[in-house]
Amino acid sequence: MNQQLSNLSETGAFLSAGTSIPAAEASGVREECGIFGILDTAGKSVARDIYRGLCALQHRGQESCGIAVSATDGPPKNMSVHKGLGLVSEVFDENCLASLSGNLGVGHVRYSTSGSTTAENTQPLVLTYMKGTLALAHNGNLINAASLRREQEYTGALFHTTIDSEVIAYGIARERIRSSSVEEAVCRTASRLEGGYALVVASPRKLIGVRDPYGLKPLCLGRRGSAWLLASESCALSALGAEFVRDIRPGEAVTITEAGICSWPVTESPIRPAHCVFEYIYFARLDSVIDGVSVYDARLKSGAALARSCPADADLVAGVPDSGLTAAAGFSMESGIPFALAFCKNSYVGRTFIKPTPEERQSAVQMKLSVLEPVVRDKRIVLVDDSIVRGTTMSALIRMLRQAGAKEVHVRISSPPFLHPCYFGTDVPTGRQLIASSHSVETVCSLIGADSLGYLTLEDLGEMTGGLPLCRACFDGRYPMEVPKGDIRNELENL
Repeated sequence: MNQQLSNLSETGAFLSAGTSIPAAEASGVREECGIFGILDTAGKSVARDIYRGLCALQHRGQESCGIAVSATDGPPKNMSVHKGLGLVSEVFDENCLASLSGNLGVGHVRYSTSGSTTAENTQPLVLTYMKGTLALAHNGNLINAASLRREQEYTGALFHTTIDSEVIAYGIARERIRSSSVEEAVCRTASRLEGGYALVVASPRKLIGVRDPYGLKPLCLGRRGSAWLLASESCALSALGAEFVRDIRPGEAVTITEAGICSWPVTESPIRPAHCVFEYIYFARLDSVIDGVSVYDARLKSGAALARSCPADADLVAGVPDSGLTAAAGFSMESGIPFALAFCKNSYVGRTFIKPTPEERQSAVQMKLSVLEPVVRDKRIVLVDDSIVRGTTMSALIRMLRQAGAKEVHVRISSPPFLHPCYFGTDVPTGRQLIASSHSVETVCSLIGADSLGYLTLEDLGEMTGGLPLCRACFDGRYPMEVPKGDIRNELENL
């Protein structure tokens, strides 16, 4: 198996007076993972379809990726897998895809919220055991992964990764030995998982999708001719010309075989859903629809709500590329202030641009974004972004705008202030690293160098998603389940 290595680094704490600007990549909320699965009942090869699906989900993770495929009419242990560190286009080429033969497969793009970025932690995970071969791709975080792993280790399990996904894979494999079907094994395993998760699992003859009981992580079902597809977002279905069938319901599992689809619950009693609000604020691609809510419409509504609750006297509205642009358009439409593009994005600066010296770290933002000086000169600007985490990137952007001649910069954020960490797969830093957790709005405004600062209100989050039940614990500390104290993201690495 060919695997490519890259050197990924993160730096920086939140901005304070006199602090230099660290790497831009370290200052914002990071993406989750993306998962994809497909079964072609006509026996057609699916590796290239998985590749295209992963390309459509690349925004959800750029650290590593992988594809595992098998033939449902072949022997039970005929799984082929290729994975490595890097973008989908870097890890796979035509020869590689041609070597992955089979009509059943799963794929994964990863951003690590638990476990370090190493070749061993890439997915899908493939296990070969007495019942056959199992391939699993997982998006999310388990809050009880460490206790489950200790239990498995005491009964002889040997772990090769530091990710909670391997705990799930081992759980399914072990339960399968004493279960009458893989569905029963998945159900038994899922009943012990605590946290947010979406899974796609390929067994020798079946494709299975599972969504956590709260619906924290998205998963949807699609169809194209003889093929059934599962994906984190509907944009991956669109990329393959597939029809969106429906979202997998919270607490639901589906089994897809050549005979059709069946659905079954993974919990005995219903749980009130708590969908991750940041799918709509930041994570999901603009053209996706998740749980009946258009991501594009949600971001427009958030910008409009900002204009009503935090108006500004300005000449133009601009968004921070890319996730702030749609909210900025909504602010513009509601306020009547013209929308303009204030930044030009350099798409060819690598996601892992290495900055070995303080001077290079300070220029990281300028390497990725440049100001359109004729647009902003002598203008009062409303600058809209999706969030402020540590304040480093926003401070650099404001300084750039002022250097280009902007008279005023009024910052508007299309989410409430970050106050609490996330335990379910969103890489929100610990509370002490969140600038809003220890500073007032007025102090944050001063630290980033803005003329004014306004956030979306908690009440407007519901309006943004049409009343969809949301997990917004990173803003209000009200988690949908009991969570451990402290940061658990690297807990498995310390076992």
